[in-house]
Amino acid sequence: MSDEASSTPQNSSQVNPGAPDRAGLQSAGPLPGFQSAGPLPGFQSAGPLPGFQSAGPLPVGLVLVSTPIGNLGDLSFRAMAVLRQADLVLCEDTRVTSRLFGAHGIATRLEALHEYNERQRVPHLVAMLKQGKRLALVSDAGTPLLSDPGYRLTRAAIAEGVPVTATPGPNAAIMALTLSGLPPHPFLFVGFPPPRGTARREGFSVLRAAEQAGLSATLIWHEAPHRLAEMLVDLAEMFKDRDAAVARELTKRFEEVRRGTVRDLATHYQGEPARGEITVLIGPAPAAATGTDKLDQDLLQALERHSVKDAASLVAGATNLPKRVVYARALELSRTTK
Repeated sequence: MSDEASSTPQNSSQVNPGAPDRAGLQSAGPLPGFQSAGPLPGFQSAGPLPGFQSAGPLPVGLVLVSTPIGNLGDLSFRAMAVLRQADLVLCEDTRVTSRLFGAHGIATRLEALHEYNERQRVPHLVAMLKQGKRLALVSDAGTPLLSDPGYRLTRAAIAEGVPVTATPGPNAAIMALTLSGLPPHPFLFVGFPPPRGTARREGFSVLRAAEQAGLSATLIWHEAPHRLAEMLVDLAEMFKDRDAAVARELTKRFEEVRRGTVRDLATHYQGEPARGEITVLIGPAPAAATGTDKLDQDLLQALERHSVKDAASLVAGATNLPKRVVYARALELSRTTK
């Protein structure tokens, strides 16, 4: 992405009315020292990557194109070639993508495709693809579809037998995972948690229940900066002193990855409001905290003295697991142990 474009491509008048303002991504510039480092030795004389020029014209179909999450230098040669050759580029917000296009001299027509209009636009766009048009899809930053629009269009194109491919590239969740110091695999990307506290805590409790059932993975979320502190408080209540990390402003001038326990991070961000694009990660549960054995043991002990309903309520309160999940397991145990 870039500072204000010196030349603005032809745009649709549509923009995403619900999209966050990501103008800060354009003004952040490269990482410190990037400009002064100069080209890599031999880079200019090396020419294009083998096979790049021979790829030929962009074929008919839909291409999902990853774009920078903060540093303009992260737009790949192949991505630029696809965006230049496409008949139309679909984007979340034409204002954001116009700045990216201006910085790289791309003049392809832009039209907005976002959560508010995707369902209505899909039939027309699929018809264009079936007529032989070459469409590219980008998000404001990063890899399309992951917490961004495009899933409905991609599914519809696949259902109609339209070729769908992608140019890989930047992804905030994967970059945060590699920098976090937490186990890199397996991992579970959850997207954005619900904005309201009750729904958010319910979502966390479902994940904790999955861990009780055997899930052991590093968990990854995106979060808005103004909700980060309360999210971390809820995480600390559910996941206790689990190792965690908060990554923000990745690839930008003020990139930061803060590591610690969930409780430590919750305390820090209560006193220091966060800024920028945020990714939150927590490590997998210790082996002793996963599996059904502990839950079953607690329920069996409670069932010796209480009804199924009361036993489930007691254990759910002690474990912070959803009551309906614990009740279902208690009911199953009560039937098998009779």
